[in-house]
Amino acid sequence: MLRTYRRIIPLVAVLAAIAGRHAAAEISVNLSARPGVTQPILYAAAASPIASVILFPGGSGVIAEIQGNFLLRVRGEFVDQGISVAVIDAPSDRAHDTERYRASPEAAADTAAVVAFLKQKVQAPVWLIGTSRGSVSAANGAARLGPSQVGGLILTSSVWDTGMRLVSLGSIAVPTMIVHNRDDGCNESPPSGAESALALLSNAPAKDLVLVSGGIPRGNPCGAMSAHGYYGIENQVVPVVIAWIKHHRPASR
Repeated sequence: MLRTYRRIIPLVAVLAAIAGRHAAAEISVNLSARPGVTQPILYAAAASPIASVILFPGGSGVIAEIQGNFLLRVRGEFVDQGISVAVIDAPSDRAHDTERYRASPEAAADTAAVVAFLKQKVQAPVWLIGTSRGSVSAANGAARLGPSQVGGLILTSSVWDTGMRLVSLGSIAVPTMIVHNRDDGCNESPPSGAESALALLSNAPAKDLVLVSGGIPRGNPCGAMSAHGYYGIENQVVPVVIAWIKHHRPASR
């Protein structure tokens, strides 16, 4: 299914809406992942959560270096809507996340440690959400861990022409939504790649493509403060993602 959203809203209104939300208490946690490797996360628990999400930012994957990243900017919106959040950082054995690591079995093992942590907190489905290069990590986790561990997958501004080619989209067997901006000017994430990727999700029990338009371009077209990072149109994307998670929420595992 293809859905298109075209609505540009003032930046001031977006930032005011985000800032006006109540911020949930967030803690840093270091999880034991692979032998000798710890996986740091930022964790915020929702009240009476109906689901949990793991957010995979793009760029270097190091939270301290990418504070403006789309998923980092909007993470509180998920908590406000009853979805607990874990933001995944680079693991202890890496200075940053390369695309090859993001598509590796090691990355999936690190993701599995976060899934286990979240399910210890609440027996609710765990969704994986990636943006830009983070979509490689999210798709890799969904493909390798499968529906026994992952409730669903959201891919935003995915780098179709680079790291996403390392992941077998046909192996993904969980509900999957692709979100992309028609005005994305990043050469690694052409909007045309989104429709092609949707067709490759042959084993996803449900799939959808949502195309938005607009954004406020600032600086690097592959950066967070651009159409690639949904800068200025966050509320075209986040409510749709949350609604899709709630609508496709499988039984708790």
